[in-house]
Amino acid sequence: MTKYTFKYASHPNDAKNYDTARIRQEFLIENLFNKNEINLVYSMYDRLIVGGAKPVNENLKLETIPYLKSENFLDRRELGIVNVGGDGEVEVDGEIFSLSKKEALYVGKGKKEITFKSKNSNEPALFYLNSAPAHTGFPTKKINKENAIVIELGDEKTANKRILNKLIVNELVETCQLQMGLTELLPGNIWNTMPSHTHSRRMEAYFYFDLAEGQTVAHFMGEPSETRHIFMQNNQAVLSPEWSIHSGAGTSNYSFIWGMAGENLDYGDMDIVAPNELR
Repeated sequence: MTKYTFKYASHPNDAKNYDTARIRQEFLIENLFNKNEINLVYSMYDRLIVGGAKPVNENLKLETIPYLKSENFLDRRELGIVNVGGDGEVEVDGEIFSLSKKEALYVGKGKKEITFKSKNSNEPALFYLNSAPAHTGFPTKKINKENAIVIELGDEKTANKRILNKLIVNELVETCQLQMGLTELLPGNIWNTMPSHTHSRRMEAYFYFDLAEGQTVAHFMGEPSETRHIFMQNNQAVLSPEWSIHSGAGTSNYSFIWGMAGENLDYGDMDIVAPNELR
């Protein structure tokens, strides 16, 4: 079964008037993983699709949705997959790729059949998905933590010591516009993406996971001079428009996946905002 919803893009002047419920309605994605379902959200921010697949005792096929007006899901799109659950498999046009937790797979435009499977129904895989429009087809490629680009960032003095794993990035994988990576906060550290930044050439989506039960992450968004926050739980995602900052602080450490789509593939394309300049 495949379910989908649709979210329109918002102007920053409009977003200034949103109350808490409206902010959550427009930007928060709460229910990505339901048993034996693929759940997708089609966003008008660079037409990024954010989704989750949880195969338990059924194999799940990635089917096209009406918004795409295409016979197959990837006829005009590329796809990034990161497993955040138990061991699983992704079959791409007959070729099988095993994905353990925190391993990624890039699937290029033009592939016809994508199927998700868990190796153990008692510990099902959780496949987090990002998909963006694509102009050409590039080869399917698996990226594990051994061949990711790993960068240590932050400092315990500022509670943001973290490990950044670049997974689906142009240094490792040929893509049209999709970029994805995984950041792990070390124990005792809570702040991600500090100093905050915007990049008007690209939008971004954050997916928070490995957050302990009963804990929360305050995700900060909005223009640097008009910030807002969304309290988020484990295995939830949030859309970040090109005009918005995207950072957060948790009541404990956690991990998150960042996915980007838009004008360029330059990871360093950021307009930095100093912490004491935020409002």
